This record gives sequence, structure tokens and C-alpha cells, in this order.
Amino acid sequence: QVQLVESGGGLVQPGGSLRLSCAASGLTWNIYVLSWYRQAPGKERELVASVGIPPGATDYADSVKGRFSISRDNAKNTVYLQMNSLKPEDTAVYYCKVSRGSESAWGQGTQVIVSA
Repeated sequence: QVQLVESGGGLVQPGGSLRLSCAASGLTWNIYVLSWYRQAPGKERELVASVGIPPGATDYADSVKGRFSISRDNAKNTVYLQMNSLKPEDTAVYYCKVSRGSESAWGQGTQVIVSA
């Protein structure tokens, strides 16, 4: 059974940076997609960034392009989300997801608060 554990969230001032990590265990798939989603209070969960394993192609929501960067360490089964130039509107619970076709698993989420 696949398990995902996120970490790295916290409180940061506008303009600051955070790096989120998502460690996967029990992952036996050879081809899958790792994604970061976020959900702000009162809003729907939205896709932030994704990376294919393989070949490594990435995709980003327009709202984070140029500020966020997704990367992965295959040896550690870990995906990262580097978030720079954070804005108050980035405040949300961030979730990691692994998917292969119709199969998927989610992490428990990590809170990010951007506030002065």
C-alpha cells in the first residue's frame, strides 16, 4: 500500500520561501505521476504542480509559474516543491498525490501560511 508523508509547511512572510517534501513508501509502480495540490479555506482543491516518473516532464498552475519548482529524488522516492516569492494567496493546505491511471494515493497534507 502506497503511503505519502508531507513535511516542510509552516508560517512564512510574504516574499519568503519554503520547500515542501513528500516521501513515498510502498511504491512499486514503474510509471506514475507525482503531484502537489493545495486547498485554501472555502475553495476547491487545485493542482499546483506535477512531474512524470519517467520521463520527468513538469507542469505548473499559471498562478505559480516562475515561483514554484517541482523536483524529485527517485532514489529516495521523494518529491519536493520549492516555493519562492510566496504570496498571501498561496496560503493553503498542500497535499502530495501519486497517480497511475485511475489509481491514486494522497498524503495527509501540510499547512502553509503566508502572512506578515
